[in-house]
Amino acid sequence: MTIEQKITQAVTAGVKSLYGADVDAAQIQLQKTRSEFEGHLTVVVFPFVKMARKAPEACADELGRYLQTEAADVVCGYNVVKGFLNLVVSPAAWVALLGEIASDPQFGFTEATAKSPLVMIEYSSPNTNKPLHLGHVRNNLLGSALARILEANGNRVVKTNIVNDRGIHICKSMLAWLKWGNGMTPETSGKKGDHLIGDFYVLFDKHYREECKALAAQYVKDGMSEDDAQEKAKQEAPLIKEAHDMLVRWEHNDTEVRRLWKMMNDWVYAGFDETYRMMGVSFDKIYYESDTYLEGKEKVLEGLQKGLFYRRDDGSVWADLTGDGLDEKLLLRSDGTSVYMTQDIGTAKLRYEDYPIDKMIYVVGNEQNYHFQVLSILLDKLGFEWGKSLVHFSYGMVELPNGKMKSREGTVVDADDLMATMIDDAYNVSKEYTKKIQLTDDEAHEVARKVGLGALKYFILKVDARKNMLFNPEESIDFNGNTGPFIQYTYARIASILRKAQETGVAGTSELSGLNGISEKEIELIQKLNGFRAAVRQAGQDYSPSGIANYCYELTKQYNQFYHDYSILGEQDEHKRQFRLMLSEAVSKVLRLGMGLLGIEMPERM
Repeated sequence: MTIEQKITQAVTAGVKSLYGADVDAAQIQLQKTRSEFEGHLTVVVFPFVKMARKAPEACADELGRYLQTEAADVVCGYNVVKGFLNLVVSPAAWVALLGEIASDPQFGFTEATAKSPLVMIEYSSPNTNKPLHLGHVRNNLLGSALARILEANGNRVVKTNIVNDRGIHICKSMLAWLKWGNGMTPETSGKKGDHLIGDFYVLFDKHYREECKALAAQYVKDGMSEDDAQEKAKQEAPLIKEAHDMLVRWEHNDTEVRRLWKMMNDWVYAGFDETYRMMGVSFDKIYYESDTYLEGKEKVLEGLQKGLFYRRDDGSVWADLTGDGLDEKLLLRSDGTSVYMTQDIGTAKLRYEDYPIDKMIYVVGNEQNYHFQVLSILLDKLGFEWGKSLVHFSYGMVELPNGKMKSREGTVVDADDLMATMIDDAYNVSKEYTKKIQLTDDEAHEVARKVGLGALKYFILKVDARKNMLFNPEESIDFNGNTGPFIQYTYARIASILRKAQETGVAGTSELSGLNGISEKEIELIQKLNGFRAAVRQAGQDYSPSGIANYCYELTKQYNQFYHDYSILGEQDEHKRQFRLMLSEAVSKVLRLGMGLLGIEMPERM
């Protein structure tokens, strides 16, 4: 039982004993005592004033005296400030709490059971015509962290990805490879498959723009306005017509087009897998739009038959959502082809058949807010039980300072380039640290991998997901301040202390019965450790990885202040030394658990 639970139980008994009234635990408001007052936890007594028929101060004083007598194992003092009862928790209770924290390997986590809610989280959602970029990095890190946080809150979680593997953009890369690839493969080019295909997508665009420019000039010469000429050129350029023809052949299952499509997509998937592994991201189930779009069409036509949707004169199918305060939404074009909404409906249908989903969370940028508002209504109309309560985990844009880490194409920041640069930067920055502890070059590179990727992940995840953000590589790799490396360095420092304690024979006991008092700073650190439970719970309720990141930073700062003010291995009192080692080890564990929720590995030496 936690200190808070013990006090809540004692307050309940106290109100019954003093005033003959029954109160529910939910009525008892317990909060951390404000720093300007003495105490650790504060009871708000206003809810009991009517029961006591006394002034708030008198009620608080009576309740304080009761707790000091009847719950003396927890409460050793109190003071009253108006209607607030500030309680001083006994040192013995804090020490006992530390023992509980230290003995629980999964402290703060709730284990899922077979009856726990099943939550599906969709993230990543790449296109197979280009490699993952900076926007995908934020998406993947948020989705992956959210999955771990929800698991830590006792949910069963299915991590899923929907791959956009069909459409005109895919055909552009395929056509460019046929025209200018000369049979090139990832093996012959020495490039990852996703980068190779991305290069051909860029090459298509280059030649397409050249064709458009030439055609538009001819149209203007023939007397057409410049705007009309440019618009017509985009439609009439031979390359785009060939790409559209290839798309039609794909949709009609042309053998050669499908063979080429599968071969090139397989190259891309191999490249994606490599990027996901480096990023520390994984999925339980991957869906492909080439499978889901037909399912979506079928579901829309079913809704049409039931009168949920309607068909216009041109043959297109629409949903009238004006009754829901929205507008009319296109679901099938006049030629029968699907739109993104149709594909999302099809994907939802397959997922619902595969899993008994209780909640569906889509990790998608905030530019799609309206899309998911519409999707929620449509899924509900189509009978998906979780449709109305689906969650769009909406996040803002992420950018780099101008001129930093541009990709090969010079337009978007490539995820592989970004991660490689972060690791290289970490290696260079940490050289002075790793030399002192005599790491081999392989060990130093492994530390750099953890620190570089940790810096990237922490810097992105510490920001409220809803906000746009600027990722500054130099700032993120700093070993001071609110950064991943700062927290990792503190973790490694604690690991070093614990190793030295083991080597010198001063570690190895958890017996603290002879401990004679602990300082207020040590109590505050235990109280901060205890707050990890609430931080995990709150992050799960708010879908907020940033809450975990900021908790880890605050704990690290508090431990470093303790480390600065108190000797650990040099402490002569054996009981105090053992207590501080246990306290350090508990901080180490909670940091590892917390940063682990963010997908960040913690180096034992650095």
